Amino acid sequence: MAPILLASACLLIVTLGYISLCAGSPFGTCRKCRGFGFAMKTDRKGRLKRGKHCRRCDGLGKRIRVGRHLYNLWLHLYRDATPAPRKTFAPKG
Repeated sequence: MAPILLASACLLIVTLGYISLCAGSPFGTCRKCRGFGFAMKTDRKGRLKRGKHCRRCDGLGKRIRVGRHLYNLWLHLYRDATPAPRKTFAPKG
């Protein structure tokens, strides 16, 4: 029983940590360009030089995290499904 409880506690800690990371910093570095915004190339002498513009992050070097993207999808779905509150105006007397 103790290993199952320990594993569930570790999973809960990791999940809450990722949720707090997505809430505090919704954008992470792009994995394709590693945050540069462009690919790095080497010339014939072996020196690094700037390559093509990164299409995945549009040259910004930042991308939205998966958890934040899923949260945004859920939020938009919830807002679209919930009816807007009706505004009733009472006559001033």
